[in-house]
Formats: sequence, structure tokens, C-alpha cells
Amino acid sequence: MPSRSPTNPPVAATPMAFARSIAAAYKRHGQSPDQALKLAQITPNQLKQANAHITARQMEVLSGTAMQELDDEGLGAFGRKLPWGSYGMLARASISSPNLGIALKRWCRHHALITDDITLRLATSGDTAAITVEEKMPGRVGEFGLVHVLRNIHGLACWYVDSRIPLQGARFPFEAPAHVEAYALMFPGPGLQFKAAQAEIRFDARYLALPLRRDEKALQQMLQRALPLTVLQYRRDRLLVEQVRQALANPAAGASHTAETLAAVLNMSPRSLHRQLQEEGASLQQLKDEVRFEKAKDLLLRTSKPIKQVAEASGFRNEKSFIRAFGAWAGSSPTEFRRAPR
Repeated sequence: MPSRSPTNPPVAATPMAFARSIAAAYKRHGQSPDQALKLAQITPNQLKQANAHITARQMEVLSGTAMQELDDEGLGAFGRKLPWGSYGMLARASISSPNLGIALKRWCRHHALITDDITLRLATSGDTAAITVEEKMPGRVGEFGLVHVLRNIHGLACWYVDSRIPLQGARFPFEAPAHVEAYALMFPGPGLQFKAAQAEIRFDARYLALPLRRDEKALQQMLQRALPLTVLQYRRDRLLVEQVRQALANPAAGASHTAETLAAVLNMSPRSLHRQLQEEGASLQQLKDEVRFEKAKDLLLRTSKPIKQVAEASGFRNEKSFIRAFGAWAGSSPTEFRRAPR
């Protein structure tokens, strides 16, 4: 289920076994999968091919159609149906969280309200965070159900903070399947393990502190086409941006930081710092400006300090340059900003 460049042809990397799992869900509910397979452009003969693959787009169409026709977003994995909109409800219940860690804990806790077949937990150990899936009856949910749940929560986590969250490992409580090569695409990273005690994904715990970058309006738009989150990998990684922002906001050294001193703090070279920031769609100067702007706003709203002192505390050499820069940022002068009703 890899992402692809628009200029490249679709890559068929999703195991046909997952399509067969969805077709089996139809049969368990006494319905025919024919229309869904037709929309996904999967023929009956292709469905039977043991080692065949489909594209991410075909998987999206098949899954989305099945969820609506069966009124089951669990796609037959659980003892009872998860009605259409269930996962959207979980996302809404979490989107007001101040950071990713709290959002994921809420998501895991609320998932137990829609099915008791599995228990999801978020735990941290040192620098590592893990989301585990414990089955009430081992083997009942099956391979596709466990993959579906973990890809769902991982994709949503990336969307919440608008960042790629690289995995440090993934474990599954079943034998390595014949299509094991697809797992390197669905759960990229080291530490892929089968025949484990339970299903699990692990990642850097520092992502849990990232603030959510989405609101209700963004959620409404995402839910109109949410399935790509579970079949495509996020590319942007905001962890470095947040680390740089925190270092710049440190009152002890923020104003005097250069690329060299920041790189030393972050244990990397200045060249790597600039390159990775560029890959994340940011620059050191942009982040410096953002931190200075946030500090200036805070001082203007919380204190009665003269504009000259606010300028100095925000890292400006003189009051005139501060007023000019603040006007470009906020669209008003510092004095107007301070007087405006909140």
C-alpha cells in the first residue's frame, strides 16, 4: 500500500488476500460482493489468484463500498457490526485533545465502546511508544482485521499532527503470511515480527507531545475520503520542526541560536538540519520568526510592558524593525493588537 508519484503507474502491492477477506465478510452477512468487486475492477478469476495483488486505489474503492453496503466499518472482523460512521465518531471524540498522546489514549478507550473483541492500549517505555491490540479470543479477529485497525490508528495519528510517524517496529500474533513482502510497505521500518504475543506498532514517544494540527472543519473534509489514510504513507515529518521550535523558544538560548548551535543541540550537522527542515517544508529563519512572533503576542497580551521592551524580549534590535515585522505578521501594529478585543 505504498504512496506513489502521480507520473508513475499505479503499483499493485496490496495482497489479494485482503480483498478475499472483504468478500468473505459479505458472505457472512448473507450478501454478494459482486458489485463492490466490479467497482474496484477485480474479476472473480483475479480474486481467486493466491499470490495476486491490487493497487491502493482498488483497495480504497473496495473497502469503502463494502463498509457502506454492509454498514460495517470493521468489515466483518468483529462479533458485531461497526455501523458506518463509527470511526468518524472516534476521531471526533479525540480531535479536541491538546496533543497526540491524549488523542490516541481517547481513541483507544473509546474503541472499546464499539466492540469488545479487542482492547487497544497506548503505553510508553523510555523513548518508545507502543499501541497494542489484545484479542478477547485469539485468532477471532484475523490477519486483515488486525492490519486494518493498526493502519487505521497509525494513519489517523499521522493526520492529526500532519506528520509522518516512522515506525520502529510492528508485531503480529500469526505466522508470516505468503504475502509477507507487503508488510514492509504497510508497516515500514525495522523490527517486523510474527508469532508475537499480540499485535503492536512502536514509534518514537516524542511524537506523543506534538499538538494536534486539525480542527472540526478539517475533520469534516477528511471524513469525506478518509480511507487513503489507511492505505497510503504520510511523507512529511514534523518532529524535527517541533524540536527546533522548542529549542528556539528556550529563554536561555533561543534568541542567540544559529544553525551551528542548534545542530549541536540536536546532535546533527548544520547541513543535515537545513536539509531535513527543507524536506518538512520549513526553514530555520521561518521558525525563528514564528517563535519571536508567538513570544511578542504573549507579552503584548499578558503584560503591560512598553513596545520597546517587548521588541527587545522578542529578539529585535530596535523598536522600528519590530513594529514593521509585527505588522507583516499580524496585519496590525503591536499597539492595535494589544487593544483589540479578545
